[in-house]
Amino acid sequence: MSVLRSVRLPLSLPFPNSTSILPYLTRRLHLPPTFPKILCATKRTGKQRYPSEKKKLKLKHKEALTDVKNKFDGIWRLSKLAVSVQDDPGKDFLGVSDGLLQEIAKAIKFPVASMLPPEAFSVIRKSFDARKMLKEAKFVYTVDMDVSELINLEPRTRDFISDLEPRVGLIEHMPRERVSGDIISVIQDCKKVEGERLLKEGGVNGYSSNAGAYKYTGSRKPKIAVVGSGPSGLFASLVLAELGADVTLIERGQPVEQRGRDIGALMVRRILELESNFCFGEGGAGTWSDGKLVTRIGRNSDSVLAVMKTLVHFGAPENILIDGKPHLGTDRLVPLLRNFRQNLQDQGVSIKFGTRVDDLIIEDGHVVGVKVSDSKDKQKLDSQKLGFDAVILAVGHSARDIYHMLLSHDIDLMPKDFAVGLRIEHPQELINSVQYSSLGTEVHRGRGKIPVADYKVASYVSREDGKTPSSSGPTSRSCYSFCMCPGGQVVLTSTDPSEICINGMSFSRRASKWANAALVVTVSTQDFNSLNFHGPLAGIDFQREFERRAAVMGGGDFVVPVQTATDFLDGKLSVTSLPPSSYRLGVKAAKLHELFPMHITDALRHSVSAFDKELPGFISNEALLHGVEVALFIFSKHVATQDLQHIQHAFFFNGFTFAIFCTAYFLKLAS
Repeated sequence: MSVLRSVRLPLSLPFPNSTSILPYLTRRLHLPPTFPKILCATKRTGKQRYPSEKKKLKLKHKEALTDVKNKFDGIWRLSKLAVSVQDDPGKDFLGVSDGLLQEIAKAIKFPVASMLPPEAFSVIRKSFDARKMLKEAKFVYTVDMDVSELINLEPRTRDFISDLEPRVGLIEHMPRERVSGDIISVIQDCKKVEGERLLKEGGVNGYSSNAGAYKYTGSRKPKIAVVGSGPSGLFASLVLAELGADVTLIERGQPVEQRGRDIGALMVRRILELESNFCFGEGGAGTWSDGKLVTRIGRNSDSVLAVMKTLVHFGAPENILIDGKPHLGTDRLVPLLRNFRQNLQDQGVSIKFGTRVDDLIIEDGHVVGVKVSDSKDKQKLDSQKLGFDAVILAVGHSARDIYHMLLSHDIDLMPKDFAVGLRIEHPQELINSVQYSSLGTEVHRGRGKIPVADYKVASYVSREDGKTPSSSGPTSRSCYSFCMCPGGQVVLTSTDPSEICINGMSFSRRASKWANAALVVTVSTQDFNSLNFHGPLAGIDFQREFERRAAVMGGGDFVVPVQTATDFLDGKLSVTSLPPSSYRLGVKAAKLHELFPMHITDALRHSVSAFDKELPGFISNEALLHGVEVALFIFSKHVATQDLQHIQHAFFFNGFTFAIFCTAYFLKLAS
């Protein structure tokens, strides 16, 4: 996300340090002591933690182990409560079962679990753990225990609560219940508190209050353009509109209804709409590629919960608040986005679909607007100038023209290392069997007791392992899986008919008979330079090169080149028939081992072999590799301040993560 030019909003909120984003606003917000703070943080572990993070973590542990002043006040959080599969109602049950009460009783050392009242406990998180190191698969819970409610319903627990001692990561005490709502309610509460404060102070010019409501009545509202309607653009628009700005949301693609028809035309008649496809349109690329709500930001943090609860407000199922790996699926995202759009329009947001931003309007070094045109007008003959006080770019990694436009204005863009590779597909039953052994029969295509099996694998490839010549790139590389889609399908994400780029997706039930995941290897500027691609956009040229090669290998018409995993490892192309693929536009046997430079292919081969040791059966004649997949990262130095670089980077990897950042950025509240 890029925020260009300064703007004053009616509600005074402090913002993160930055010399080029929004300025600090003059009046701090006064909040009650129990009001939630919306913070933005990235979860890093072990040696990767920054010194400041290590210090905070050490302090947190020290605070958690200090004597609790009043054990009978507030909430006790019980974590890592493991319930065996046979004692749990299953993945779709998110309440307090008898099996869970047994584990709670053990944690607080209460002798009779059946005497514990379920009403005193709330499930915060539920995950499924089937790691091979365990004797048996278990559902793992995090539970909040309301002490007052517990003692009121079962007075005999009082003595056991008095003996309870905090244990970091297992039993932790919170003096008061956490209060966190969706973004809309958070902002409305802010307005109410600020309005009441202003009334007490006798009022301030430009503000009025009616029955505690807070309304901006001063000079004209600031006009802000948000470019892109992916997760970050949608949430930026929502927050700014709620804060009183005059927001225009500009999207080159179409609303989900028309976008669905355009994608249907691609899948049935092979007609690619250049501005309305799997990448462009309402909701961003995630709408038609899975809708996984995955983030490395603390999963139970207020900023994450605020975004998740907002999704629930717009129609997402409440289980995303509890699921260890929350996932929506395209079938749920489409109605959710319609509700989101209606709310924005009710707030006065002007939404311009089918509108492409061609250029920024810059005067005296300040962005004062944008030039737009109909996205179907390739020649940009009928361009229009729109004036704004600020412009937010939330355009996603596929908007290559935007990056070229920014470069033309000498905006300092920095390429980031990214990853290229292939997407591997297996029969879902095979993955179920590999991960769950005999329990795999309990999956039942997403309708069984346990989740459809997924996986996450990674390998570190040295020069010796990957046979990387010193002149062609780094001496070591990471190879890993990402965007694993259990019960899913491989889909086309090309935005140019001369290129082949693929991704994976699943519907909400994850009921298909295939499982797929990207297998990618990290690449850097050294790799770009070795192919004579230079400059800040060399990564885009590198990406397009291999997408074009994949299109040639497929023979055109969006046919995807494929190769069995065994043939890829052996460097050959068998004449035997291919295993079936979920990709609907057709596949063609090809020498994918010749697609990338040899050092990348060798790194992929080495890693696939390593993954097979971790997941026996990963290499088989049924495993089919599809080409090509690229995860591209670019950001502007102007908005990537030192303490936020890793979050800027995450935007292009995961729009959901960046939606949380957008929310936290505009809602970082004063204590």
